[in-house]
Amino acid sequence: MSRRSLTTLLVLVIVLLVSLAPAMAQEGGKFTFTGWSLQEGATRDVIMGVVAEYSQATGAEITDVSYPYNEYLNQILLQARGGNLSGAVQLDIAWLAPLAAMGVLKDLGPVAAEADYTPAALSSGQINGVQYGLPWTTASIGIVANMKLLEEAGITELPTTIAEFEAALEALKAYSPDVIPYAGMTDTAQLKDIIPWIWTFGGTVIDDEGNVVLNDEATIAAVEWYASLLERGLIAADMDRFDARQLFAQSRVGFYDDAIVARGLVQTNAPDSGLADYVVPVPRPVLNEGDAPQALLWGHIIVVIDDENADAAAAFAKYITTDQETVLNYFEQLALPPTTQTALDSETVQSNAYVATWSEGITATARTNPFWPYTQAAAMEQALNERVQAVLTG
Repeated sequence: MSRRSLTTLLVLVIVLLVSLAPAMAQEGGKFTFTGWSLQEGATRDVIMGVVAEYSQATGAEITDVSYPYNEYLNQILLQARGGNLSGAVQLDIAWLAPLAAMGVLKDLGPVAAEADYTPAALSSGQINGVQYGLPWTTASIGIVANMKLLEEAGITELPTTIAEFEAALEALKAYSPDVIPYAGMTDTAQLKDIIPWIWTFGGTVIDDEGNVVLNDEATIAAVEWYASLLERGLIAADMDRFDARQLFAQSRVGFYDDAIVARGLVQTNAPDSGLADYVVPVPRPVLNEGDAPQALLWGHIIVVIDDENADAAAAFAKYITTDQETVLNYFEQLALPPTTQTALDSETVQSNAYVATWSEGITATARTNPFWPYTQAAAMEQALNERVQAVLTG
């Protein structure tokens, strides 16, 4: 082949590649992916690996943007108000309402209908029946127990009813004066943990018409019962989540409420204790046998800004939350539960007894915080916390 022929051939190849590039970019789209998890080392590495694979497979051009968790919501709202927020955006499920109220989010209902997300996971991304977010990881704030401590106190089976729970707490109190039987939240800032107990007793907090119904008999019974635990020394005053975690890691707490990451926190706080092997999830005891255990949902969702890049960003959001290999790798690397029934039923998840039990026994019947659909959720929650604290202090 002559030099001129070779040059002509190379030019033709370059022209062909250049002509194909826009088609590839159009197939996968061009959009931004924003998240606080893109700030952190191990988490960022896992997620950016998925982004790279998706881009290679679809030709998508994805720009990543990150903010620290403590600044994240304010930054997102500022960007949205200025019209500068675009693409797929990671959200804590507690943060959906203020962004949805701005009218900038795409309805992802048709996208969600194509996947087998669990009902609990789907509910974490909904407001007033609209599916604004696709669930990325869904778990709950539930109860964990130190099974070794329980057995030392003569408790051989986990309590399933309120009566059995009280008996277990009394046994722990009798076992050692240094043990807090149940490190339930009593610090004002975290008394939202009363909500699943209100549900347990049959209260609703806010009814279907949006009315506050905290003066009903069931709610009063729940709060009075919780106050009685403090009076009997079965819970402690001024307890917050941080203190409960520390005391639990020191084997000085029998039961306490936390997210699914509780066992990992024990491993971090007391790595040589071996206690992590004895941390077990406990479905919240019920008032009557046959009732569903109550819990508050916890997790992350991905929302999509409704602009010219929305369809491409939604396709990516669906992929990163449903692709089996992707979500199971995310689970294996970061211990965060997937949100599809197929992934939860997989051997990878089921072989982890702790996560499987938590997902099936706690998260499956968990509900979103009733204040979250409201833009003034924080103020509403604070009002509840202060009134519950008033009851606890007499």
